[in-house]
Amino acid sequence: MRGLSGVPVRFVPCTSEQAVDVADDVAAALLEDEDWPAESVALLTTHARHPVQKERQAEGQDAYWATFWDDENLFYGHVLGFKGLERPAVVLAVNGFRDAARAREMLYVGLSRARDLLVVCGDLELIRRVGGEGVAQRLSGVRQDTR
Repeated sequence: MRGLSGVPVRFVPCTSEQAVDVADDVAAALLEDEDWPAESVALLTTHARHPVQKERQAEGQDAYWATFWDDENLFYGHVLGFKGLERPAVVLAVNGFRDAARAREMLYVGLSRARDLLVVCGDLELIRRVGGEGVAQRLSGVRQDTR
């Protein structure tokens, strides 16, 4: 996001409170409309975990991480648990930040996990405050979806 070429990026403007629902819609569209295989897509959050992630983790960490290798469903995770991992397509729900001191790190992790397509769903002003003007300008200049 800092001027280097990388994967194609789409930006879907929404509030932090709407980010998870919007990301769900985007992920569904990737699977249904754009024919991405489920095992190629991860939906990551920056604050509260996605409800599906919570359900899967309730079954235990081994069961939860087994879904990372599942070829039937997309993977749901939090950016801090996704360090060092990647997927061809990542939908990033910027739904706020629990720890302001780590917000920049969390945003960076979320922005750098995609190999082929990154879709960012969130509030551009929050992203600007956390990631800086360069990140915000790059996102504001990319294809914007208004799902």
